[in-house]
Amino acid sequence: MTEKTHQRYKRRPDTIGGKLPWNDWRNASTWRKATQLLLLAINIYIGVTFYYWVRYYESGGTTFFMSRPGGIEGWLPIAGLMNLKYTLETGVLPPIHAASMLLLVALITISLILKKAFCSWMCPIGTISELIGNLGKKIFRFQFNLPRWLDISLRSLKYLLLGFFLYIALSMPAQMIQYFLMSPYGIIIDVKMLDFFRYISGVSLISVIILIVISLFIHNAWCRYLCPYGALLGLFSLLSPFKIHRNVESCIDCGKCAKNCPSRIPVDKLIKVRTIECTGCMTCVESCPVSSTLSFSLPLPTKKRSIVLSGIIMSTLTLTILFITIGFAAYTGVWESPVPDNYWFHIIPNAKMIGH
Repeated sequence: MTEKTHQRYKRRPDTIGGKLPWNDWRNASTWRKATQLLLLAINIYIGVTFYYWVRYYESGGTTFFMSRPGGIEGWLPIAGLMNLKYTLETGVLPPIHAASMLLLVALITISLILKKAFCSWMCPIGTISELIGNLGKKIFRFQFNLPRWLDISLRSLKYLLLGFFLYIALSMPAQMIQYFLMSPYGIIIDVKMLDFFRYISGVSLISVIILIVISLFIHNAWCRYLCPYGALLGLFSLLSPFKIHRNVESCIDCGKCAKNCPSRIPVDKLIKVRTIECTGCMTCVESCPVSSTLSFSLPLPTKKRSIVLSGIIMSTLTLTILFITIGFAAYTGVWESPVPDNYWFHIIPNAKMIGH
């Protein structure tokens, strides 16, 4: 048996210890973090604005007024699924919460092209989970890697949750979907979501605290084991033409790519990363010390070349797809809710009494 002989391969230019400085424009991790923080800031703004919008109608118009942020529709994935079925069945945009469907389609589009880039580049919950994990690693100096059998078993939970929500969203015919979403409960499901956090129950609060504590010791616990949204996007990401590719000839088998992969993918043992768990975060690419060994790319079938995506291109593509979708929703008049102002004064103060 012959052992693999290593030549002295060229390190990535301008790297220190095999890594680019954080302020180097070629550093994909820096672009990813910047995109994450931008979307987190936007979502915090949406949350604060939406709170003041609800308070205005709860108080009968005596408090500070801020317009309803259309971006709150992105927090209504079940309504988005329902409306997607409605549109596919009827061929027309839904009368309410159409923006939630369009945002869902945008995220599915991103997954079809760029793997689960939404999860690692855009999702505010994913960003918070990652920050909590990094904090835990700094404080406690270690994190748990669950045994493979337990890890796989727990990963199945998010698909069970996905199946449950798909059943709820897709089992109803289009007419019933319209009836539900046009009902008082369907109109203010965003307000009901806010109230869940404003008046959170003891059981829910304890569950959130437990999840935060777990996330300190298990990296991205929510995303890896429980997030049904990520599970849905992961299924679509299997069709993505772009994948992590490893050049076997130049690989020095240092194992840094696998060690740093937040999804615990054995990148150093694969030629092409096809797994549903890959989020396209490019952490493995930034961890590789050898030039042109790892890439997030699409090999061209007729040429010995590939289309390689850099951090700046990933950031640009994800944000472009998102903002084009928002622009389309605004242009077609469905970004804003079509509910009359006087109806909000009637329904929002009585939100607690409205059930589905």
